[in-house]
Amino acid sequence: MLRRLYDWTLSLAARKGAEVWLAVIAFIESSVFLVPADVLFLPMALARPERAYRYALIATVASVAGGIAGWMLGYYAFDALAVPILQFYGKLEAFERLRVAWGDSVLLLLITSGLAHLPPIKVVTILSGAVKVDLWLFVISAIAARGARFFALAWALKRWGEPIRHFIENRLGQIAGLAAAAIIVLYVAVRAFA
Repeated sequence: MLRRLYDWTLSLAARKGAEVWLAVIAFIESSVFLVPADVLFLPMALARPERAYRYALIATVASVAGGIAGWMLGYYAFDALAVPILQFYGKLEAFERLRVAWGDSVLLLLITSGLAHLPPIKVVTILSGAVKVDLWLFVISAIAARGARFFALAWALKRWGEPIRHFIENRLGQIAGLAAAAIIVLYVAVRAFA
């Protein structure tokens, strides 16, 4: 099922309304959808490199708006809506572990999730609302993290084109994961020695 969903999302890049689909996928990815917007963003930016930054802006704005929707799910409707969504994706247990371990430091998770999908962005946006992270602080963090991701991808695709696509598809998760791990280690070290 996941492969079919991935292939369907990828096929949207060739459609006339690809920008609208990019916004829709980026929005729902941040609150309830399993496939990352990168699946649509990458082929769109490669096909029209002169629009890469435009696509990055669309993806960032829609992703932040979707993050706000996820935050609202966690803040206003955790039991009624968020729990069933998390159960559907098999993420409720992971969510509860994150809530216990990172409740007061959820903004760090928002940064690592926005950059590297570690943990999945939808889980962190819902968690941010559930633990009552200030909405404005949440929005600023989401803009910084998601914007950095999409604009860095746009820059790389404009600079190196098709050859970088394979690198991004095969290695971006690992590189972003290492960067996220470094941020977490730095944060833990600062808290331990502060």
